[in-house]
Amino acid sequence: MKWASGVFCRPEHLERLSQYRKRESQRTASIHTRLKSMVQSYLEGVGWGLEQLQEARVELKEVSHALKKTGLESVENAGGVKSLERLREVSVNHRQLLAAVSNLPRLYSVRSMVLETERLVESRRLLEAHARLMDLEQWQDDILWQLHSSSAGSTGSELSNEDKELVAKYFSGVGQLVDALGKELWAVVSSALALARQNPTPFVSAVRIVEREEALDQALLEDRSTNGINGRPLPPGRPRCWRVCFFQVLEEAVSARFRSVSYLHTRGPGLAGHLSALQHHCVPPHYRLTGAYLRASHQCLHAHLAQVSSWDLESGEIFAVLNWVLHIYNSADMMGQPELVAELEKEELGPLISTEGLEKLQGKYVQSVRKSVSEWMHKALQVELQDWQRDQEPDTDHEGFYHTCLPTIITQMLEENAHVALMIGQSLRDQTIQMGLYEIENLRFREALVEFGKEHRRDPSNSKSKFYLHYLLASICNCIILKKSTESLQQQQSSRSAGQFSRTPPNPLAALDRAVRRACRLVMDQLMLELKPLLPGLLTRTWLVQGDPTPKLCLVLERHLELYGRVRPPCQQRLQEEAQWMMVVEYVRALMQKRLVCRSVDDRKQLGQMMVQDEQQLREVFNSTECDGSVPEVNPLALLPVLADFIQLKDPNMLTLEVSGLAAKYPDISEEHVSVLMDIRGDVSRDIRGSVLDLLEQSAPPLPAGYRPIFTDILVPHATMAFCLPTAKCA
Repeated sequence: MKWASGVFCRPEHLERLSQYRKRESQRTASIHTRLKSMVQSYLEGVGWGLEQLQEARVELKEVSHALKKTGLESVENAGGVKSLERLREVSVNHRQLLAAVSNLPRLYSVRSMVLETERLVESRRLLEAHARLMDLEQWQDDILWQLHSSSAGSTGSELSNEDKELVAKYFSGVGQLVDALGKELWAVVSSALALARQNPTPFVSAVRIVEREEALDQALLEDRSTNGINGRPLPPGRPRCWRVCFFQVLEEAVSARFRSVSYLHTRGPGLAGHLSALQHHCVPPHYRLTGAYLRASHQCLHAHLAQVSSWDLESGEIFAVLNWVLHIYNSADMMGQPELVAELEKEELGPLISTEGLEKLQGKYVQSVRKSVSEWMHKALQVELQDWQRDQEPDTDHEGFYHTCLPTIITQMLEENAHVALMIGQSLRDQTIQMGLYEIENLRFREALVEFGKEHRRDPSNSKSKFYLHYLLASICNCIILKKSTESLQQQQSSRSAGQFSRTPPNPLAALDRAVRRACRLVMDQLMLELKPLLPGLLTRTWLVQGDPTPKLCLVLERHLELYGRVRPPCQQRLQEEAQWMMVVEYVRALMQKRLVCRSVDDRKQLGQMMVQDEQQLREVFNSTECDGSVPEVNPLALLPVLADFIQLKDPNMLTLEVSGLAAKYPDISEEHVSVLMDIRGDVSRDIRGSVLDLLEQSAPPLPAGYRPIFTDILVPHATMAFCLPTAKCA
């Protein structure tokens, strides 16, 4: 219906009804054809599937019959195997007796071999002891394999528990020797650093024994994986995995050395000393250990620094940890030492603190610094508020502009924090800068200005308000300085990190602009407060005769404009333009009050001349204090001569043309404003008034782009209706 209402919105569109009907019929027929084709294809697929199911059912029946037949034949053949059991038992006994006879010499010498190996272990002749131990283990493995082969060949089963217990009894001392040798090995490995300095031979022997054991484990595992159940079974206690144990003992030894370092007095200033002790403790200049020892040291440091990072650290402590991890640890005094670099690649060790851990630590650092910066900014703002109450003029810089210490304190604080963070890395510097930008945005400087203005309005005569205007102007200069410092900080940030730390990037410039606008508004309010007592005297009979109070107004403006010269550009020009605009608006507003209505040509001429004279006096005041090289785009003072020409125009019939030009220059002028101007003239007839207002209504042009309305801010007072009675008689 929505589509049809759009297509047939007019009667002449119904001619295309047959075309649309034909098109829809064709579309419907096409859809029906496609539906029939799809249903037919679906039915064909269902039929084919049923045929496949029937064929599968027949094949399943055939397979079931074949399985039943095979099962019957298997039961019949099982009876023939029982007759061979007796022969298998005789064969097993024969193999066991043969193995026992061939191994009798070895079995008799096992005890003496065990005792001799024990003496070698006690005297730390580790290589010789390991060689004897390997011989004993080889004898044990051979006997077990012979028993296993004879058992598997006769019965097809594993070695019996009785045989295993018998072999274990003869070779009971072998397991104890393995434990004793391992204990001595791990004792040597745990004292590797001391041995490396004094006598590395025991440590080298321990490494060679570990490598032999690892080679034996590997050979047995490969045989097992190649031959499967037909291969030799793994001997008792295999695989020993002594290489894994070697590194575990090494790591435990390193960890024990770290535990020996006292953690007392590591908070605050003691943390840097603790990290320095770790530097000399972990990697002394004469470091000679292998990559395994480096890995163990790295892992212990990793665990230790993870514990340190979990503490509730202050910003200085976090900086010490980050600097140690990112710079000192990788320096030439530690892991960057050429001998260590050649020993082990850094990629094998991995990061000392994970990327997530570093980001978390940097985040804690930024939050800690942010807390400190926020407190300092709050204190600086409190000092600034106290300075505003001083009974003296604000300080001026070498260019003569007002300023206080607030922007210097904030700028130095943020610059120093950014410089310190850059010592850690560019990313931390960017995060610190962004934090500072947030704090500038949250400074609540505008709110302080609002409260400052409220206090002044409550008691303008207070002695503390003597330099109220001066400190407002100083606050504008401070905001301009802070904007330049903020832009400098933003330029220091790398382009890739801008906005990546937060979904809503900080906007301190907008906050400072809002503070500047509020301060400028308060400055204009103060100007208006001083002009207000003089404004009622404008455009009165006394003003027409004596010229007062225009000179007094000029003195107030001149004093204010002189103070505006202590404000940094471009706000200096902005304040001067706003003052000029406000003066013209108040002047025209006084004119619209109809305090002075002309009764003759001379009155109109005198009024126009006085308005032109006032415009010249005001122009001289503003021109004498204009910024160097600054020319306002629109001069509102030009309105006063135009209104004066309208009032002192001799021929009222020319008012239509005059109003046309006035509306072209000031398109926001309304009929009420023109009507008041004609009332002030006092000689405009009803016909001329009607034609002028009709022309103004018909030719009201739109406001051009960039035009600042002036008459919009000037309200025309309502005309008072004359009191009258009806002329009809009472009944």
